Amino acid sequence: MRRTRKAKAAMRADYRFDYSKARPNRFAAGIKKEAVSVILDPDVAEAFHSSEGVNAFLRSVISTLPKRVSKQAKAS
Repeated sequence: MRRTRKAKAAMRADYRFDYSKARPNRFAAGIKKEAVSVILDPDVAEAFHSSEGVNAFLRSVISTLPKRVSKQAKAS
């Protein structure tokens, strides 16, 4: 009996992985531990050519915001 495309695309109930063949992530060393990923909408992403451009823009916006007063400073 031949399988159809639909049958191949269906998710199985469970998968058996052979973890003995697993290798360390070769890209992990290049990721900064304090890095955070943010997904931009496509129209916003068009405005930037690199992550450095996004960071520069966000830092300029942040510098214009008023400084936050901590709750502890308000209480005293």
